Amino acid sequence: MTTIYSASWILPVSAPPIENGAVAIDGERIVGVGVLGGLLSRFPQARVEEFAQAIILPGLINTHTHFELTAMRGYLENEEADFYSWLRKVTTARLEIMTPDDIYVSAAWGACEAARAGITCVGDASDSGGLAFRALQAVGLRGIVFQESFGPDPRLAQENFEKLKNKITELRDVESAMVRAGVSPHAPYTVCAAQLELIADYALAANLPVMMHAAESRAEDLLLREGRGLFAEGLARRSIEWHLPGKSTTQFLQQTGILSTKPLLAHCIRVDERDIETLAETESKVAHCPKSNAKLMHGRAPFAKLLDKGIAVGLGSDSVASNNTCDILEEARFAVLLSRTAMADMDKDRIVSAQDVFSAATQGGAVCLGLGGEVGELSEGSQADLTILSMRGVHQVPNYDPVVTAIFASSGRDVVLTMVAGKEVYRDGRMINVDEERLRARMGEIAKKLSFVL
Repeated sequence: MTTIYSASWILPVSAPPIENGAVAIDGERIVGVGVLGGLLSRFPQARVEEFAQAIILPGLINTHTHFELTAMRGYLENEEADFYSWLRKVTTARLEIMTPDDIYVSAAWGACEAARAGITCVGDASDSGGLAFRALQAVGLRGIVFQESFGPDPRLAQENFEKLKNKITELRDVESAMVRAGVSPHAPYTVCAAQLELIADYALAANLPVMMHAAESRAEDLLLREGRGLFAEGLARRSIEWHLPGKSTTQFLQQTGILSTKPLLAHCIRVDERDIETLAETESKVAHCPKSNAKLMHGRAPFAKLLDKGIAVGLGSDSVASNNTCDILEEARFAVLLSRTAMADMDKDRIVSAQDVFSAATQGGAVCLGLGGEVGELSEGSQADLTILSMRGVHQVPNYDPVVTAIFASSGRDVVLTMVAGKEVYRDGRMINVDEERLRARMGEIAKKLSFVL
């Protein structure tokens, strides 16, 4: 049966905003978008749900998350000035303190937070891919789980690669139309060149999407360009021989074949003009994570320049361990403001607009995850992934432009409904598919366990 959802504004993204519009849904697909009267004429038997003073927009897309780290929200504040110590503490907590069920609960809680904020699709990087799969499927989100691979020691490259292949085989056994498997060589400082080459060849042969942290920090840049710094010292302490590339992260990833996979690269802060050209030429994509980048004091990605080069850019929250919230509307607002703050020093950058970041949060994210045309827009034939944003708040009145209101005056807290593939997963303060109170109680238990090693 067809259902029509109507609202004050429809923001299709692929077409201009529609005032007093509606979206018609049948099963998993959108079957019509337009003014309410027109859809009522096309579908006279449809059930109608009216949302006065609201915006219907495509489901928001978070291109870079780590839901398994949700239990570490606020856990690493004292380590933020030292990225190496930050990473070590995350690793210790995840591998030595948290149980598999703790990790599942943490991931499910993160997925709940995303759904409540209107996020319908995610690119989730996980060391425990099977648990992340379960979490997304339980909550009802769409996404790609990128199974992480680690291994800075070239002597263990083949062994680590075989472990990755085994994990991917397990993930592919539980893949669905909604949740698919990808691969993530973690970062240039945690995966050696030999292992990167093996993973690149494997991803191309197996048609696996690739995500990787890249060009994120000064320590990474020093390691790759000069062979020194915190990461270089850490490798030396472990007696790991590091072969100095003597070039930027982007050029190193080009050399190892990673860019031939047209990967999704998270962060891309430390990229120069040549690097940006290379990213464009290789059709690489970028997950822009402005809040995490700022909170960890890594810097600012050249958002406007990436867009101007035609590079697909989506928005990412990163983990709440480095952001504290999973809210793509807040991320979008921060992306605009941070880009504009830098304009005094970077006067060649154009002004990033509300429409730019709205597109990145929807269509851009869809392209980054290989789902362009399927999600990220409200169009006839696309998947029925949508978000309904209330505009009743004092902070949203008056409304002269619904895109501006959504980006500059709203947040995930204004979401009243989240739908994925035609099914509501969140509505009016309640998650549909999972027992939030049980998850909340378990999160409290996990927090107590982690607090003993603060």
